[in-house]
Amino acid sequence: MSVDPSFTSHIYFVGLGNMGNPMAANLIRAGYQLTVYDLFAEKASNLVALGATLAPSLALGIADNPIIFVSLPGPKEVREVMLGESGLLKLARPGTIIIDSSTSSVDLVRELVAFAATRSIDFLEAPVTNAVDFAALGRLSIFVGGDAQIFAQCQPVFDVLGEKIFYVGQPGNGATIKLLTNLLWFVSAAAIGEGLMLGAKAGIPVETVWAAIKSSAGNSWVAEHDVPSIFAGHYDPSFSLELCCKDLGLVNEIARAQGYELPMGQKAQELFEQAKLKYGGDAAELHVVKMLEERVGMFLRPQKEF
Repeated sequence: MSVDPSFTSHIYFVGLGNMGNPMAANLIRAGYQLTVYDLFAEKASNLVALGATLAPSLALGIADNPIIFVSLPGPKEVREVMLGESGLLKLARPGTIIIDSSTSSVDLVRELVAFAATRSIDFLEAPVTNAVDFAALGRLSIFVGGDAQIFAQCQPVFDVLGEKIFYVGQPGNGATIKLLTNLLWFVSAAAIGEGLMLGAKAGIPVETVWAAIKSSAGNSWVAEHDVPSIFAGHYDPSFSLELCCKDLGLVNEIARAQGYELPMGQKAQELFEQAKLKYGGDAAELHVVKMLEERVGMFLRPQKEF
C-alpha cells in the first residue's frame, strides 16, 4: 500500500527495536518520508539505507513532522520519552499527532492523553500484536484508542502496518485489549511446555505430540507459532522474560483496579518471574519452558525435521 496523497507523508519514528524497526521499514517502502531516532543509533542503519533521515537527538527530529510514531519497551520508557526534559509532548507543536504503539499501562495512557490535550496535541494509543515476523510482513493486529476522527485520519498509516485494525474507543482500552491478549499468550506459553512434556515422557515423538495438539481443541497461536522456537532450543529471543514479566504485572494491575484478581494471570507471572530469576531478564520468553525441561531432565526436541 502506498501513501495516500490526501494525507501527510512525513513521520517521525521513535524507537527502532524488534517491533519498531520493521514497522518503520514498511512505512518507508510504502512511500512515507521518515525521520527516525533511537538511543542506539546503529539500530537505524538499515532504515537510513532505505532512505530515512536519522535524527541526532530526540528533540531534533520533531520539526516538520506532523505525525510522531513511537514504539518503546514499556511504561517507564514511554513516560521518559513523552514527559522527560526533552519529551515529545513538551516540545511537539500544537496540531501534531502522536501515535504510541508501545505496550503501556492504562493509567499512563490516560495521563498522556490529558497532558496532550493541554498542548493541543492529538494522542492515539495503538499497541500492536502478532510478533516480529508479522511486523515485517505488515500483518500486525493494532488496537487503537482515542479520538475517532484522528483515528480515521491516520487510517492510511495503520493500513501499511497492520492486517487487522481495531478501533476500541476511549484511551486506555487499547492497552487493556493488548494486555489481555498477552495474558492469554503467556498462560498458553507456560502450558504448551507442560502438554508437550506429558506426551514426550510417555514416549510419543514430540513432533507427533505437536501435530496432535494443532489438530485438536488444544490448538492455539502459541502452538502454531511458538513451538518451533522450543524445538530449535533458542526459545524465541525476539521477546524477553523482562517484557513478559512487565506485561503480566500490568495486566494483573488492571484486574486489581477493576476490583478482582486473576488466578491464572498471577500464576503465570509467578512462573515467568521464576524463569527471569533463573535465566535473567534478557533471556527469551520461552525459557519458562526450558525451566520445566531442566526440572524434568528432558529437552523437547524433535527426532526428525519439522
